[in-house]
Amino acid sequence: MKTNLLRKTYLMVALGMLTLVSCGTPQEIAYIHDATRDSSESITGKFTKGIQANDLLSIYVESETPAATVPFNQETNKIAMSDGVVMNPGSSAVSGYLVSNEGDITFPVLGKVHVLGMTHSELADELQHRLISEGHILDARVTVRLMNFTVSVLGDVARPGTIKASGERLTIFEALSMVGDLTIYGQRHNITVIREENGMRTIGELDLSSKDVFESPYYYLHQNDVVYVEPNMKKKKTANRDPMIMTYITTGLSILSSLTSMFYYYMMVQRLSKND
Repeated sequence: MKTNLLRKTYLMVALGMLTLVSCGTPQEIAYIHDATRDSSESITGKFTKGIQANDLLSIYVESETPAATVPFNQETNKIAMSDGVVMNPGSSAVSGYLVSNEGDITFPVLGKVHVLGMTHSELADELQHRLISEGHILDARVTVRLMNFTVSVLGDVARPGTIKASGERLTIFEALSMVGDLTIYGQRHNITVIREENGMRTIGELDLSSKDVFESPYYYLHQNDVVYVEPNMKKKKTANRDPMIMTYITTGLSILSSLTSMFYYYMMVQRLSKND
């Protein structure tokens, strides 16, 4: 009788612990659950608003005559400077071209170039055209890349922090995958994106459970965006509980299990003694 009572008590405590750590329903944690599978549609969103102030750009010039590109490439300028060769006016010993608050960069030989709002390919075409048309390099080929594309992800994700993306395209799903995805407690319906561009701060909202996320201007993340994953109501309700509660429960269950085993062993010994 006593053994059965202890077993029932142990079972009730175990069920109580499972209730505390239970997860949400499948629909609450599923991504884009309302999208039709095996369907296709055209992509209309733009993943960039172009070059912005404080962007750090990598600009590389190529030619069939490598010597002609030396004045226009920062790395070769550094090598030339280390060899005692005087660099051309406008060249920089610092890697990358930082876009000023006015939206300008200072490019070797060409001088100040206004780049604000241009895409990387547009800037590459502009520089290439000027290098050729002004007679600097007749077969110039220019590549432009963003060097400091960073996004911060905070809240209920596996590994909160700042991530660095290569290129200029980064979706919300790609960013979340880079920090280990949302935890089971992360709010899928209310992802906050804080964006600062052109002197303005905007706060957007994403619902990862709906296919409408693809139409949001925040689906493609921009330079220096901050993504915040809010905890769901289940976690908020338990926020005021002792953070060691699960440790206490686990320890208690372990002790209860040991006592039950000892009591059961004691009862077996008693029965065997009576039979003798």
